[in-house]
Formats: sequence, structure tokens, C-alpha cells
Amino acid sequence: MGKHDATRWRLIGYAIFCVLILLVPLFVDNAYLLNKFSRYLVFGILSMALCLSWGYAGILNLGQAVSFGLGSYCMAMALKLRTIPIQTGAGGLPDFMVWNNVKALPWFWEPFHSYAFAIAAGIAVPAILAFLLGWFIFRARVTGVYVAIITLAMLVVVNLLIIDQQRFTGGFNGLTDLTTLQLFGIDFDAYSTATYYLVAISLSLLLFLGLAIVHSKAGLVLQAIRDDETRVRYFGYDVASYQNFAFCLSAGIAGYAGMLYTLVMEFASPTFLGVEISLSIVIWCAVGGRASLIGSALGAIVVTGVQGSLSETPAFLDTWMLIMGALFIVVVLFLPKGLISLIDLVFARRRGKPAEREAMAADAAPAAASPEPQLAADKVRVG
Repeated sequence: MGKHDATRWRLIGYAIFCVLILLVPLFVDNAYLLNKFSRYLVFGILSMALCLSWGYAGILNLGQAVSFGLGSYCMAMALKLRTIPIQTGAGGLPDFMVWNNVKALPWFWEPFHSYAFAIAAGIAVPAILAFLLGWFIFRARVTGVYVAIITLAMLVVVNLLIIDQQRFTGGFNGLTDLTTLQLFGIDFDAYSTATYYLVAISLSLLLFLGLAIVHSKAGLVLQAIRDDETRVRYFGYDVASYQNFAFCLSAGIAGYAGMLYTLVMEFASPTFLGVEISLSIVIWCAVGGRASLIGSALGAIVVTGVQGSLSETPAFLDTWMLIMGALFIVVVLFLPKGLISLIDLVFARRRGKPAEREAMAADAAPAAASPEPQLAADKVRVG
């Protein structure tokens, strides 16, 4: 299969996936199930965001939940200020501030009276935080496990800060009793079809946006950095800037996913910035295929879907975590490229070629090209 044929089939696969998730409301008329599917799709966006930094740039971010949680809080703050009744204290203070004897609305809450600001902040705040952290990490040429440790430490610090500042953040309780988002005359109730379509369309658009980015020159350079950072630096590329771009892009998308999650769950909680969910994102991405955008999204949907079904089944109440752990081990051992690699195996067999020979041929193909195109050609074949 040639390069153009592979691209065509990839686009067809993405289109089919997007059409399928958009057709779900036509077959599901249960509001509870629709809300549950919305959650799974949000996790798909979150896993896809990590794929951009880990799978394509080689940056393992164990603090991805920071961006997710900050985005969630930005949306929750805007909704909280519009909760009915709108004012529970002097100056329009949220209820938890009244209980904590806050006398005036803090200055950093004031801009969240605007939905436009809240949406922009939900993307920008995580991206700016990632930029500042990434500037120091990548300019110092910190790589590998050290990046994972630093991002995990950042996660713990931000989580503790959110909990400690109870007067302004709600502490352990988070932000609850939120109103429903209303934009352009549409009521995005958590259990409505409108909210599901908002999440599904968002995932679809982000998948194609991500696909365009990873196949652009910047995306090819990122993949080359992932494979051999020193080699790319030798050709004169500013490796730190490319790495920080991927890091910030991933954080911004995760922040957007956090805003959607607040709409779906109707609250924001410090658990959204917890170590557990951050490690879960890594598992979703690995199970689906960290070298594939659609694979990582599917990994999140499949894993959380199976997890939700098992945890709600009486026969598996005590064993569902063991089953999920076994699933992860099996995938890592026998499908190191994730579940999405099964598609490659099927296509390889239909063409009468072992998957291993095809991979070797693809890796050897760019060898006759000039050095710089050779860097860009070292790209993954899935997603």
C-alpha cells in the first residue's frame, strides 16, 4: 500500500469513527446512558491530548490531570456565578465563600462573569502553565523519566493548592450546585442530546486537527525529536521550542476536555487533578496506542466503558480492578503498539505480508533520501 493509499484509508477510518459517535443519540434514548457516553468521549479527548505529547513528541506527562482540572474549574467558576439563586451573599458571593467568611468576591473570580473569558481561560491557563514549566524543562534539556517526575510533582503541588485554598476554591468539596451552560439559545444540560453532540463534535474536530498537525512539517519534526533528539538538534532545529509547542498544545486540549467534563458531571472537584486520573490517562493512551490519535481516543473509550460496565455489575464488584489490570498487562505484553495495531495486522495479512516485514520496509524506505527529509519521514504509520 502506497503512502497516498495509507493516508486515504486513515482519513476514511477517522471519518467512520466520527460518524458512528455522532449517530449514537439516534439509537440511545436513555438520558443516563447518553450522559455516560459523553463522559467516555471526554476521556477520549483527554487521552488524545496526551498522545500528541507522548506518542508524537516522546514527552511523558504524568501531570496531564493538572490541565484537565484547571479547565474544569474555569468552566465551573463561570457556572457557579450564575447559579440560581445567583447571589447567596453580599456582592454575589458563591455559597462556600459565605460559609468561609469571605467578604468580597476575589479579583480573579470577577472575569468569570463572562462565558467568553471562562472558555478562553479554560484553554489558555493550562497552556500558559505548561509553557512556563516547559520552558525550564526543555531549555535545560531535561528528558525521559525526569520530565515525568517533574510533571507529577507539579500535579501534586497544584492539587494541594486547590484543596488548601478552600475559601476560594471550595476545598475538598470542589465547586458544586452549578447552573446549566446556555449559549446561542441552546441549553447544554448534562443529560441532554445537545451536550452529547457538543462533546462528540469536539472530539471529531480535534481528531482531524490533530491529524493535520502531526502530518505537518512541525509534526514530522516532533516525531524525529522523539526518535533521536540529538540528531534533530544537529540539523539546526530549535528542539526545545518544538517540544514546548507539543507540551502546550496537549495542555490546551486537556483544558478544553476539562471544561466539557464539568458540563457533563455538573461539578468540579480536586479529584480531577488527582494522581489516579493522571495515571489512568497514561493507561488509556498505552492500551489504545500512544502512536495513534484515534487509537488513544478509542483506548480511553474502551477502557472506561469496560470499567464502568464491570464496576456496575454485581458479579464483578470485588474483581473488576483485577480484570482491568489483567487487560492492561495483556495488551502491553502482546500488543505493545496498542489495540489500534490490530488494524495494521489485519491489513498486512490481507496483503499477504507479515506485519514485521512491512514495518522493516517502511523504516528502510527513506534511507536513500537526503538527511533532512529522512528525519521527517520517520513517522508512525497509524494515526
